[in-house]
Amino acid sequence: MKDMNELLEDQLKDLFSAENQLTKALPKMAKKASNEALKEAFTSHLRETEGHIERLEKIGKQLDIKLTGKKCAAMAGLIEEGKEVIDEEETGPDTDALLVAAAQRVEHYEISAYGTARTMAEIMGEDKVVELLQMTEDEETAADEKLTEIATGELYPVISEGESEEEEEEKMAGVSRR
Repeated sequence: MKDMNELLEDQLKDLFSAENQLTKALPKMAKKASNEALKEAFTSHLRETEGHIERLEKIGKQLDIKLTGKKCAAMAGLIEEGKEVIDEEETGPDTDALLVAAAQRVEHYEISAYGTARTMAEIMGEDKVVELLQMTEDEETAADEKLTEIATGELYPVISEGESEEEEEEKMAGVSRR
């Protein structure tokens, strides 16, 4: 049975791997996005992610933990799922909405993972570690909220408008949707 130190170490290694994988995926997502706000959100989050890695390295030094040597399988899967959207030939609001969905899955995973590690650090009385993990968790939550704002404010209305126009055209042509 593992002790709390080993459990926290495992979580931190997982996060370190996840963040490093994400630094390779975010530029591809930004390149694929056609919406300027979405491109900027991905680019901005890349800079934040690099900061998350620096915080994790600081935590690793503080706890005398080597953070390398583990691959986060969950992040690898989430990135692979997002890659399906990146590899599609289409661009536009529909593709951007799918990019948001993929990115939000990543954010939700990270929010959960940082929350778990933070709780472990709290139980261990590692107040400085708790503070650093909470800062990152807050940034991940803000990134998720920004993606929701872009989707609901810019992407979904355009997609819905396009659907309404298609329905009108079909009605005028005498074709009904079933």
